[in-house]
Amino acid sequence: MTPDEILQEMYDQTLVGNGPRVLELTHVALGIDVEPQTLLFDSLIPALEEVGARFERGDFFVPEMLIAGRAMAGAMEVLRPLLAETGVETIGKFLMGTVQGDVHDIGKNLVCIMLEGAGFEVIDLGVQVKPEKFVAAIHEHQPDIVGFSAFLTTTMPMFKANLNALVKAGLRDQVLVMVGGAPVTQEYADAVGADGYAADASATVKKAKVLMRERRAKVSA
Repeated sequence: MTPDEILQEMYDQTLVGNGPRVLELTHVALGIDVEPQTLLFDSLIPALEEVGARFERGDFFVPEMLIAGRAMAGAMEVLRPLLAETGVETIGKFLMGTVQGDVHDIGKNLVCIMLEGAGFEVIDLGVQVKPEKFVAAIHEHQPDIVGFSAFLTTTMPMFKANLNALVKAGLRDQVLVMVGGAPVTQEYADAVGADGYAADASATVKKAKVLMRERRAKVSA
């Protein structure tokens, strides 16, 4: 196979969620000295962008997004250390976690995969993340954006508790805060003082990119 044929098939197989084949093609490509960033920017990221577009059109649903995301995640396990070696610059750093009291992670995991596919460095703190753990992780990782996820209406008040913890720690002005999850709305995000809200994984990527652009514009102004 030529490099172009490999890139095209990786794109196609990522779209249909054929993880084993995507992983196999990753190794084949690296074996003939295709650059890891070429695989990422010319095949995997375009595939995930197409997945997001199909989701928005109603052609794909959450299961299709998940299997495509998992297919890409397998390739990223191989590519991540290689990309780090080559110094590929990320769009930004995104710290993510499901809030305290909530153990749901399917939506969060999909968001993490889509963000990584879009070029973000993602730190996933998992589920049941206490406010103090978010604070400690912000100190450690210095993210650009922090994402709070909640699947239950009963855990949504943790958004405010987390934001209060950031204020108390003197970190609120250092990070952008996004919130999301099944019961969350733009109105609720505004009420708790979040910087951004997204209804699904695809929208999260778009909103995160907008927030990063706005932040950088302010810094350079």
